[in-house]
Amino acid sequence: MKLGVEKWGNYSWVIVALTIATLLALSPPAFAAKKNANCRNSGQFSSWLRDFKSEARKNGISKSTINAALGGMKLDPGIIRKDRRQGFFSQSFLSFAKRVIMPYRMKRGKQLIRKHAGIFGRIQKEYGVPAPVIVAFWALESDFGASMGKDKSLRSLATLAYDCRRPELFRPELMAALKIIERGDLRVQDMVGSWAGELGQTQFLPTHYFNHAVDYNGDGRKNLLKSVPDVLASTANYLVHIGWRPNEPWLEEVRVPGRMNWAEADLAIKHPRATWAKWGVRYRNGKALPNDAKEASLHLPMGRKGPAFLAYPNFSVYTEWNNSLTYATSAAYFATRLAGAPLVYPGRGPVDNFDHKKIRELQRLLVRRGYDVGGVDGTLGIKSRAAVKALQLKNGLPADSYPDNRLLQRLRGR
Repeated sequence: MKLGVEKWGNYSWVIVALTIATLLALSPPAFAAKKNANCRNSGQFSSWLRDFKSEARKNGISKSTINAALGGMKLDPGIIRKDRRQGFFSQSFLSFAKRVIMPYRMKRGKQLIRKHAGIFGRIQKEYGVPAPVIVAFWALESDFGASMGKDKSLRSLATLAYDCRRPELFRPELMAALKIIERGDLRVQDMVGSWAGELGQTQFLPTHYFNHAVDYNGDGRKNLLKSVPDVLASTANYLVHIGWRPNEPWLEEVRVPGRMNWAEADLAIKHPRATWAKWGVRYRNGKALPNDAKEASLHLPMGRKGPAFLAYPNFSVYTEWNNSLTYATSAAYFATRLAGAPLVYPGRGPVDNFDHKKIRELQRLLVRRGYDVGGVDGTLGIKSRAAVKALQLKNGLPADSYPDNRLLQRLRGR
């Protein structure tokens, strides 16, 4: 990659690279739990590594693979510092989506759908996953393979598997990485990716790589770094594994009336479209919703004054892929845009801005009052939104699960 030289449209590779670099620095694995952030390591890394090598041999990994992958392995303190950062996806949906769904990516994504139409046709027939869904992840995770990360994955995984914060999560990932090498899919020198050990053009954790990668070009290897057919089919295969329903929608933009029972707008609450229609919800273009029993949730990523969507069961696949609600909504919306949907309507606004610092204050105040926010991390995730909703209901405020300055002032005043 030659920064500042090659361009797509009006967006230089500098901007693209910076965007991806930021995402890779912020994006933890989908299972990332914010616990033990202040723990301290005890014991020597060398002793831990010796024990892990012994375990790997018991799991059928050859001595040659273990020596090639883990010989001379050193702890990387920089990876531990990255893992303990707390500022994940604090931006609002509109801000984040604008930043990552740039015109360049829209144009390039549509070009790739046309270029690989044959492969996408086979994939949709076999897996039931549409091309726009796969391509949106392809864009957001690695800029279509241009930025897969530059960290040595084995060192990252060994460091995180040793670290006291989440060893039970990363130890299996390191073992799976060795299995990928043992199976012959990748060589040790190929194991380069994000700081958290994710690999390939759609950033698979090693366990996902080992269990769900597909050899779609028939060359005998499952290569998610270089083989586009393998990348696309493996992504579809994993999406099916985590719940994708063929021939069903995932997200549709809607308009909501100014007055309604906002407490019903919750990803945990589902109603038939006929019910939403009865309550005045309509498609973005004003067309009436079908009077049918297909269930969906009303998703208001920025509360009652912001954009509105019907989220179908397939939307849960996005939150399984990455538990950041901002990321999940942006990825799902991006896929609808690639499928032909217009730019999102910003809502009736204005929406009070809650940045990382303000969200942390909100979370601290909620925790002080006994609410579970899933960790004071500056991210307005599902648990924090549920706590906001509970407080709104308690105070007789519109319970749209999104904070505003009035709610924060009430918390400060108590």
